Amino acid sequence: MSKLKSSSSSSMLLPLLISFLLLIVPTFSTSRKVLDENHHEGIIRVNLRHVDSGKNLTKLERVQHGMKRAKSRLQWLNAMVTKKQSQFSKSEELDSDSESSESSSSQIQSPIHVGNGEYLMELAIGTPPKSYPAILDTGSDLIWTQCQPCSQCYKQPTPIFDPKKSSSFSKLSCGSNLCNVLPSSSCSSGGGGDSDGCQYMYSYGDYSVTQGVLATETFTFGSSKIKSIGFGCGEDNQGSGFEQASGLVGLGRGPLSLVSQLKEPKFSYCLQSIDDRKNSVLLLGSLPKTKNAKGAVTTPLLKNPMQPSFYFLDLQGISVGGTQLSIEESTFELGDNGSGGMIIDSGTTITYIEENAFDALKKEFVSQMDLPVDNSGSTGLDVCFSLESASGRIEVPKLVFHFGGGDLELPAENYMIGDVNLGVACLAMGSSSTGMSIFGNVQQQNLLVNHDLQKETITFVPTQCDQV
Repeated sequence: MSKLKSSSSSSMLLPLLISFLLLIVPTFSTSRKVLDENHHEGIIRVNLRHVDSGKNLTKLERVQHGMKRAKSRLQWLNAMVTKKQSQFSKSEELDSDSESSESSSSQIQSPIHVGNGEYLMELAIGTPPKSYPAILDTGSDLIWTQCQPCSQCYKQPTPIFDPKKSSSFSKLSCGSNLCNVLPSSSCSSGGGGDSDGCQYMYSYGDYSVTQGVLATETFTFGSSKIKSIGFGCGEDNQGSGFEQASGLVGLGRGPLSLVSQLKEPKFSYCLQSIDDRKNSVLLLGSLPKTKNAKGAVTTPLLKNPMQPSFYFLDLQGISVGGTQLSIEESTFELGDNGSGGMIIDSGTTITYIEENAFDALKKEFVSQMDLPVDNSGSTGLDVCFSLESASGRIEVPKLVFHFGGGDLELPAENYMIGDVNLGVACLAMGSSSTGMSIFGNVQQQNLLVNHDLQKETITFVPTQCDQV
């Protein structure tokens, strides 16, 4: 197979080896260091597994399944971004001296709850503890599980939680702080008044919904028990987006999320490759030490008042094979109306880039690959190449995300996926028509992703996740 001819090919191209499976061997200097042995002190450790773990699927098939699950998530984002832009335009028509009124209005608008997810965490609820798997979601806030008596519940993998059998269950009153920050709540339904507790309703992007009573319980994460965690005890739950789990744990930036309730503004996760059978890991508490970690990149976490649950990144540009894409500086900026920007999301499989920027990325990537483009559309991905002429080794251009604070150079396996049965190698990225870009979990593989909400930074540390 012919290779790209370039005077800088040794530094700008990454080799891929093709045998029975397509193996990707990056050659650039980013190392994957083992973290310090003592970093677990004071940290809550929770194992994570991919929703498709245990299934006989290729890596490409896992990506395709994830893209299918993310379809409604992306449609919801598109609808909500459009809605927020419309609301902002209308608010600009109001008298500028109505500042307090505008502030009040923004507080009662429901945030986006993207829901669904790609990773499951094992935890237990109640006294005595009852174990169950829950979806991990960095794009929403509420913690919830299905509860008895259940007027409408979906089929879940574990028995439905019965609060009457737990000595630590307690309903929250309508005057509680957590009830007051719910996007949608009711306290006087059916004449029960406050004795019925705080009734909630929480909707998600795939039109799933959970509603019930807001309560507190003791949750067990690994060997750590945490008392009085606020959660939704769902008695009416509809939709098909959660059937692989018995509930959801929100890790967003809002007051209902687990990280907010723990009052520990630091957490990390490290995601294995989606075709790896080993567990990924979530760490809640003080950040792991990353002393002398090569390739670590720290960038600011941005806030978007219109999308308060999301973690926005300060993306400033993208390079392909050493060529920085020619795109407008404002492409990834957060607009005054809450549009644009890039979020990091554990629940979206591939990265989606603003459509004009993606067109530039696609064009540059195709120009630097020494393989014919596959236009069959058989994979569902936008950029694929035929491997028919490949004879054991191909080269792909480097991909670098330029964040405020540093440049993140991705390993080849974090953006190129090959399938010898189909005879293609594809770029695991897509185009976003919402104006908002999403940094997906394939691009986060084998990176320790440290969130420091006190410093308002996020740090990417190249790491072998099975050694965390």
